[in-house]
Amino acid sequence: MDIKHAREFFSNDRFATENGITLEERDERHAVASLALAERHRNAHGGVMGGAIFTLADFAFAALTNGPGRSTVAQQVSISFLSAPKGSRLVATARFRKDGRSSCVVNVDVADDTGRDVAQFVGTGFKLPDCIASAVPAW
Repeated sequence: MDIKHAREFFSNDRFATENGITLEERDERHAVASLALAERHRNAHGGVMGGAIFTLADFAFAALTNGPGRSTVAQQVSISFLSAPKGSRLVATARFRKDGRSSCVVNVDVADDTGRDVAQFVGTGFKLPDCIASAVPAW
């Protein structure tokens, strides 16, 4: 699947896209998403809201684990916040740690545009059976 079709499909992920998240790259082994930070992403202390960082990582997870004929839902996720972002843009890179028949484990590294490690997200996905996945709109 090419990036054009992936972007078209994930444009329906309204929470992510309306908050400024962009799908940069996607292939069968990795996905990259980015977020240009704006005032709407700030918390009361002026830092980047943890939910914005989590949403970016979750979107990268979804972009990697879903595709034509493959629907995956998050079964369990965890995130460790490592450092406060100092840059103006966040980048999340998702890679399979394990890609099994019915489940997968994905590591997502989030960094800012200065190279600072911001968060590490680990997600376990459950691959929906064909009978359920077929009810999900095709790409």
